[in-house]
Amino acid sequence: MERKGINYDVGTIFHAGVSSREHLSPDVIKREMQIIKNDLHCNAVRISGYDIQRLTTAAEFALRQGLEVWFSPAHVNATEQETLDYFASCAQAADKLRQQWPHVVFVTGCELTMFMKGLVMGDDMFKRMNSFTKPWLLLSSALRIGSFNSRLNKFLARATTIVRQHFHGPLSYASGIWEGVDWTPFDFVGVDLYRDAGNKKTFDQKVKALFVHHKPVVITEFGCCPYRGANDKGGLGWAIINWNTTPPQLNRTYIRDEATQANYITDLLAVFENDHTEGAFVFTFVSANPYNPDPKYDLDMASYGIVKTLPDTKGQTYPDMNWEPKQSFGTLADYYASH
Repeated sequence: MERKGINYDVGTIFHAGVSSREHLSPDVIKREMQIIKNDLHCNAVRISGYDIQRLTTAAEFALRQGLEVWFSPAHVNATEQETLDYFASCAQAADKLRQQWPHVVFVTGCELTMFMKGLVMGDDMFKRMNSFTKPWLLLSSALRIGSFNSRLNKFLARATTIVRQHFHGPLSYASGIWEGVDWTPFDFVGVDLYRDAGNKKTFDQKVKALFVHHKPVVITEFGCCPYRGANDKGGLGWAIINWNTTPPQLNRTYIRDEATQANYITDLLAVFENDHTEGAFVFTFVSANPYNPDPKYDLDMASYGIVKTLPDTKGQTYPDMNWEPKQSFGTLADYYASH
């Protein structure tokens, strides 16, 4: 597998004014990129987030480490025009990097039917997500504003035209598996692909089906949370927190099981490698959900990070970081080092 990757978030704004990585210094970004390259043995990183300066800073540190960068800007809940304007600015920043370091791929959005306004009815991502779980809501949306796949592909055609005016390297898109993307304007097929109880038996066929477009296939996102049974929930493993309590707590009793996460990651990497994908990006390096020794408040169980955030202390393995590696960190490092 050519690309041995991981996702890295520099701060995504899912709720108004609240960043997923509120405090993130250039020194921390630089150190984490060194760890991703030297300790995890990655050769590629997908860098996501909203702030263009942070995206650029992280990308430059990664490129200096010799990592290929998948530059993945995220403007959650923006309108189509706001997203196009944002992509244009991001493409300019990414191309400045590409002119100095050639190994930059621009990711023209992520699961936009859910994260962007306008393709599916709903003012925020959670309402749009709800539409995908209730067929009658999705039908209502289609009747009112049209098929989301048709609208998505029209938008992506506009977006890639604008991005290519400013960025002169390869393009991809991080699609949801429910999205029927026209891959004509792209250089890579990119899919966020999680295995769960519903698709476990057909998962290998789903991967093989991605090659019908006759373009290189990259898995832009996959991963698992570290609790027993999370492997059956796949991309919805995060939905176990009750945010209406103070402090927030898990919505029922879960058993922390880091082996579940570690085994899921290597099992899927083996599938992707056997099916000859061009690469895969584990989701994700670090999440803001903090670890707590009390299982009731251990929000890290709802995190896809391969390290656990320590809110009030530094780690022992990496004393300069406020996190500690999970079992999946070592398992992934061993897999990448040997493949």
